[in-house]
Amino acid sequence: MPIFLHNTLKRKKELFSPLDPTNVRLYVCGPTVYDFAHIGNARPYVIFDVLGRLLREIYPKVTYVRNITDIDDKIITASRKNGEEISALTQRTTQYFRDDMKSLGNIPPDVEPLATAHVKEMMSMIESLIEKEFAYESEGHVLFAVKNFPHYGQLSHCNHDEMIAGARVEIAPYKRNPEDFILWKPSDEGIPGWESPWGRGRPGWHIECSAMSLKYLGETFDIHGGGQDLIFPHHENELAQSQACFGPQTFARLWLHNGMLTVNGEKMSKSLGNFITMRQLLEKMPGELVRFVLLSSHYRQPLDWNDQTVLQSRQSLDRLYNALRGRILNSETRASESIKSALEDDLNTPFALSALHEIASQLNKTSDESEKNQLASHLKASGAWLGLLQQDPEIWFKGDQGVDEVEILSLINQRNDARANKNFAEADRVRDMLLKMGILLEDSSKGTTWRHV
Repeated sequence: MPIFLHNTLKRKKELFSPLDPTNVRLYVCGPTVYDFAHIGNARPYVIFDVLGRLLREIYPKVTYVRNITDIDDKIITASRKNGEEISALTQRTTQYFRDDMKSLGNIPPDVEPLATAHVKEMMSMIESLIEKEFAYESEGHVLFAVKNFPHYGQLSHCNHDEMIAGARVEIAPYKRNPEDFILWKPSDEGIPGWESPWGRGRPGWHIECSAMSLKYLGETFDIHGGGQDLIFPHHENELAQSQACFGPQTFARLWLHNGMLTVNGEKMSKSLGNFITMRQLLEKMPGELVRFVLLSSHYRQPLDWNDQTVLQSRQSLDRLYNALRGRILNSETRASESIKSALEDDLNTPFALSALHEIASQLNKTSDESEKNQLASHLKASGAWLGLLQQDPEIWFKGDQGVDEVEILSLINQRNDARANKNFAEADRVRDMLLKMGILLEDSSKGTTWRHV
């Protein structure tokens, strides 16, 4: 079945047809590294990791580029606040981000360029825009002349007045028009800067992604992704400056944007006390559980993070991992066609998760051990398309929460001895003691196993 994806540019679901079927090219806007990533930041990276997995299953090569923005005014502000060198701050927070992405089960991108390593390419694009009269220099700044680009607004589908109101544009004396956006800005002493034809300065945010995607994916590539909050002004500006440089049919052919994440029904905000970093979450729960929650809603829809959704997701993962428990798996088994079909239909991850549960239901209904093993192999292979169910079930159930496994096993042995001696009161006492420790015992014909509640 062919892949259909919703193109923000066209406002409809389209058949995906890569420019070069031997090398599908994908760009996703990466983090600005000045602090821990929050749960809303994590959603697009999980979504586009699933897209990358799907594309790699179908095409011989995928080039996935996700940048690191390591020069930005937010970084400069954080550096001053922390009393920390900018390079030390960005290296530290970049490693935090990479660690968090690994915990979520994301496959690293093929290329992860740093903005600071591509300033030369940014200058080259800016010079081209000035030469073509799409940009102008003013008081040490270089700005994109929005009115000179007739297609501005094609991605966000807003008219001129709506865009100005929505962007809360800066009114500055060096601008010809309020909507013009910065390509290059001057740097004072103590602020990172590079020598340029317009004086010592640093690039604006938008030009960074255009320059890095150009270097690694070419003037035109297949897919550009990110959160809905980036549609305007960031992606609109990327599209305008790139097409101004290289022509109206260049840059990304298909745009994907994921919906926003709320916490308990409200927009995440430090002032509301509902701002959750990935690091905070990963101290409380496994990354695979976070991943499952982020995939539980269709990527284009809003997703509300709340205790009930987390609990339901934990129960779902427990059920799926329980189906894999004690099974002899065949690594050659192929994934379910239902999973593939769901993902090919605009990354319908809720349907894909339902397909996993259907396989688990079939496994639980059959009494044939060979068939159980085959279905378990099928379940694990299918989970791989979503980046789920790839660890040992016993590790999943026991987790890594600082418990003393030797003590737990000792108590289980005490309980087993008590049961063998028909001392059921003692057996119940040990079971209840373990339960207070957050350990649930499960008895079966094969013996007693344990997991975290």
